Amino acid sequence: MKKLLVALILGIFSFSQAQTFTEQDTLRGSITPERVWWDLNYYHLDIDVNPTDKFIGGTNTIRYKVLEPHQILQVDLQPPLTIEKVTQDGKDLEVVHNVNAHFVQLIKPQIKGEFNEIIVTYSGHPKEAVRAPWDGGFSWKKDANGKDFVATSCQGLGASVWWPNKDHMYDEVDSMLISVKAPKGLMNVSNGRLRSVDKETNTYNWFVSNPINNYGVNVNIGDYAHFNEIYQGEKGALDMDYYVLKDNLEKAKEHFKDAPKMMAAFEHWFGPYPFYEDSFKLVEVPYLGMEHQSSVTYGNQYLKGYLGKDLSGSGWGLKFDFIIIHEAGHEWFANNITYKDAADMWIHEGFTCYSESLFLDYHYGTEAANAYVQGIRNNIRNDKPIIGIYNVNHEGSGDMYYKGSNILHTLRQIVNDDRKWRTILRGLNSEFYHKTVTTNEIENVIGLGLNRDLKPFFDQYLRTVNIPVFEYKIKGKKVTYRFTNTVDNFTIPIRVYIDDKPIWLEPNTDWQTQKLHGNLKTLHVDPNFYVETKH
Repeated sequence: MKKLLVALILGIFSFSQAQTFTEQDTLRGSITPERVWWDLNYYHLDIDVNPTDKFIGGTNTIRYKVLEPHQILQVDLQPPLTIEKVTQDGKDLEVVHNVNAHFVQLIKPQIKGEFNEIIVTYSGHPKEAVRAPWDGGFSWKKDANGKDFVATSCQGLGASVWWPNKDHMYDEVDSMLISVKAPKGLMNVSNGRLRSVDKETNTYNWFVSNPINNYGVNVNIGDYAHFNEIYQGEKGALDMDYYVLKDNLEKAKEHFKDAPKMMAAFEHWFGPYPFYEDSFKLVEVPYLGMEHQSSVTYGNQYLKGYLGKDLSGSGWGLKFDFIIIHEAGHEWFANNITYKDAADMWIHEGFTCYSESLFLDYHYGTEAANAYVQGIRNNIRNDKPIIGIYNVNHEGSGDMYYKGSNILHTLRQIVNDDRKWRTILRGLNSEFYHKTVTTNEIENVIGLGLNRDLKPFFDQYLRTVNIPVFEYKIKGKKVTYRFTNTVDNFTIPIRVYIDDKPIWLEPNTDWQTQKLHGNLKTLHVDPNFYVETKH
């Protein structure tokens, strides 16, 4: 009977999956047999960008290590772009096309431990982004002087919307050369360091020496002015370079002072900037902005807050440029620590949203940070869980931002020791330096840091939409209390105040009674804990 029940449940689940997800979702979102046997080593993306025709074309050389022998290799590229040919050792290879996934039929025996290359030649009119960065692709725009202003963004949709690659987050390429031929008179800025410029063809060659996720790779073409500074950071001298439209140069020199302030705050809380070898760049683009690795893009119109608005309603959100702080925060959480599966996207967005408050904490104090986090809580919808569905390129709820931040802020309260909390955050960036991770791995490291079993805590906040309710009753000098609306075994210590004096309680799902001193009518839960209260 048990086997029958399991089979029935799996059948229902499979049916629901089939109603929701397609074969293409699986080919994009899972580690397929045609992906698992080879490990990315190096890309050389070499393309010509033609804004007049909204056309791109070129090659991507893919070098890989054979983990296990196999003769079919999956490359991803989304229509309307087309693969013209794939070669290995100068020989044309057959390619079986399945919409976004392309299966290269290798001739050469693939021997375990060897390094091989294929060269993918492609071209076409890439998808044009309608509402970048939320709708990915190429942004073909003009600046105020009528000059081409072009950029790419592709998170979620996938980097294969504009270049052929192994389009799954679990495997990051170790290093990469990006060669972009731009229109004469314009500059291309991509990731890493500028290695050379071919002035005859106006081709810019950028080299990335650190592992990089696919969506972090970008092209930015414009009539740029460049200025820079040297930041003396935890690992020594860090090049911080800024590329802005020439008309905005003087404005940017003043406004971008938030960038070194960001670096000071985040190196304090998270540890050294993860890409000293590749420098840090802030690049103006014709859309809001994005966390492209070592090439963070900026389009917040030189305003404080989010396009001039304070997302927290506390006033503190207008103390910094949201895009500079948030998108640069992703250098630690997204680019250094990267999720393996899109279902765990909260690792990127929850920690980075939380970083905004840590920026405030570093420069303006803890009360400012607290007010900010409590303010953004009003944006939480709790309509679906933060964790998405695995293996189908499915992101979870948009609550991964504001709720994610409040989850981490609550953990900070539980730790109740900012030195220890800082050690945990820095420890994550050390433990998972340049790695791809799962939510469970993040949970375990934080749990070890707290010396607590945090599984019920994370199950509650990440995998349900229910917010714990601290329920209490007062009778004489005694308080009876518990948590409701929770998963099994949920318990956390919480700080309450009586007569404005802090008292720690550790409720669980059972009623507990405790004698407390003071005017119990003044009892209230510290608002820094993301719980609800019932009295």
